[in-house]
Amino acid sequence: MEYVENNQMPGQERQTKRAAVTIALVIINTAVWCIMELFGDTLDGAYIAEHGAMYPEIINTGEWYRLFTAMFLHFGAEHLANNMILLAAAGGRLEHAAGSVRYLIIYLGSGLLGNAVSLYSMLQTGDYAVCAGASGAVFGIIGGLVWAAVRNRGNFEGLSLKGLLLMIALCMYYGITTAGVDNWAHAGGAAGGFFLCVLLYRKPQNA
Repeated sequence: MEYVENNQMPGQERQTKRAAVTIALVIINTAVWCIMELFGDTLDGAYIAEHGAMYPEIINTGEWYRLFTAMFLHFGAEHLANNMILLAAAGGRLEHAAGSVRYLIIYLGSGLLGNAVSLYSMLQTGDYAVCAGASGAVFGIIGGLVWAAVRNRGNFEGLSLKGLLLMIALCMYYGITTAGVDNWAHAGGAAGGFFLCVLLYRKPQNA
């Protein structure tokens, strides 16, 4: 008789399946960064812009797809790691609660809205930059968790409403006090995730 050792408990296997989209998103973002880094310097704004980042000139070129592709590009390993750690920590909870399809809609919708808000801000202020990263979508996940916590009387999947709001506040403060952070994308993503979750999240009947 042959066997393959499996140290994963049945409950852990179910949790992994429930977070399949989150895991896939982490893998895709990481793979894109590795490929980009292999053929160039991901800290080079011109290189990132050439391969799908978002910048204000898209209103003249019509390259609106960049609002989407920019979500999967990152400036260096630290930028990637920060976003993927937060996505892995928070994403599975919302995916479990909302379901994989609705969760993916929340993630992508938040990222698109965050990038759109960032673009609008740059056009209004004239402070142009090349923008990329999954942080708008990741903030959307946190915004979605805020609504889920509201619907569940302040606590959801081991997270408290106060804790989630504090997390958003601290992340925004870090962005304000750190150069090169796109706070408008973060704010737009968080708001998008919150309102999309209002539309898509359904509290369990037995909760």
